[in-house]
Amino acid sequence: MTPLPKRKISKGRRDRRRAHDALTARKLVQCSNCGESRLPHHVCPHCGHYKGREVVSVDRD
Repeated sequence: MTPLPKRKISKGRRDRRRAHDALTARKLVQCSNCGESRLPHHVCPHCGHYKGREVVSVDRD
């Protein structure tokens, strides 16, 4: 037989355990080249620039 809990866990204890489970929105910064939003420390997906220089060439359709 598998072990079972002796007592019901109260709603307060359950909710305190889940207090840190909330999702947070991603932090975005503005690209210095094109002004679009991008993730910090990542290459801009719109223009391909990072730290003032072009790192990836992006096709312009």
